[in-house]
Amino acid sequence: MSSTRLLSLDAFRGFAIGAMLLVNNPGDWGHVYAPLLHAHWNSWTFTDWVFPFFVFIAGLSMTISLGRRAATGADRWTLLRSTARRALTLIALGLLLNLIPSFDLATLRIPGVLQRLGLCTLLAAPIVLWCRPRGVALWAVALMAVYAAVQLNVPVPDVSGAVHTGLLEPGQDVGAWLDRQLLGNHLWKASRTWDPEGLLSTLPAVSTQLLGVLAGYVLASARQPAEKAMTWVIAGLLSLWLGQVLDVTLMPINKSLWTPSYGFAMAGWALLILAAFYWLLDASPRPLARSRWARWAHPLVVMGMNAIALFVLSGLVAKALAFFHLADGRSLGAALYQPLLGLGLPAEASSLLRAVVFVLMMYAVAWGLYRKQWFLKV
Repeated sequence: MSSTRLLSLDAFRGFAIGAMLLVNNPGDWGHVYAPLLHAHWNSWTFTDWVFPFFVFIAGLSMTISLGRRAATGADRWTLLRSTARRALTLIALGLLLNLIPSFDLATLRIPGVLQRLGLCTLLAAPIVLWCRPRGVALWAVALMAVYAAVQLNVPVPDVSGAVHTGLLEPGQDVGAWLDRQLLGNHLWKASRTWDPEGLLSTLPAVSTQLLGVLAGYVLASARQPAEKAMTWVIAGLLSLWLGQVLDVTLMPINKSLWTPSYGFAMAGWALLILAAFYWLLDASPRPLARSRWARWAHPLVVMGMNAIALFVLSGLVAKALAFFHLADGRSLGAALYQPLLGLGLPAEASSLLRAVVFVLMMYAVAWGLYRKQWFLKV
């Protein structure tokens, strides 16, 4: 496997972190354009792309990193320990972010974005290290099948005590019941009865990461670049089709439950976007075209090379803006948002503009790190 860094992978990661910063930081949650909010329950929006893209990219990166280190002679157990340390670091960072600013262990939310990334990596690593591509694919399908079987066939009580089987509504599915039993008060504060990054839905999220691993095998193969890109396009279209079929026949597309239909649909979009970035930035036979697209994509590359650092920093900044208050009682974030409201734009446009400004601030940090060649890795 070549050690040459792929611009397309960094750009894809930068697109994902940029989108996450955009949707996570509006000026006013009461005035947000619909595509920049998660779907209320079933179905999906642009916002529902973001997290599975991170999970998919983690799988793709895992194939590259483990393959490169295996080529240097490292044994599997050494690679597993190294990957586990990175995964546990992600979980620890996620818990620390959730702990700030209250530092209340009694109500600390245990699940979270970084926690899920860490758990997925921890569970996917031994599969990647000890299985061939066919085995990885079988694991991806098996985890989704087990999840669907449990969700649709195990009867559980809801918060009021009424028992349901296969009821996929907020707080009433098997995953929500399991989270209440094991995590108690440590769930998402908006509900405290279920969590969008709950324990059971980690299983299909691992499948999403394994689908990223399979995409990585294509990248590592001896195929011609055009053939790799076309393989991803075909696989992406098939995955989208399968997601739609499962949406109708098995379980609806639902980000909070990470249903199999959602997993395949989002992996399909990830494959198509990966193919586009790869062709434009790394595989096109026209060097001048690649160079031109590389200039346009450079901001995404800059952000993608420090994605985890930007995610953590953005979380800290957002918490600080909400926590610190001025003498008139306004939060620091509200005070800084006020000049944008004075521009006379529609409320949703002002809210979006604030999110764009936030992304640009984070990009400035990423650019500074890039200029100094400081790449903070986990």
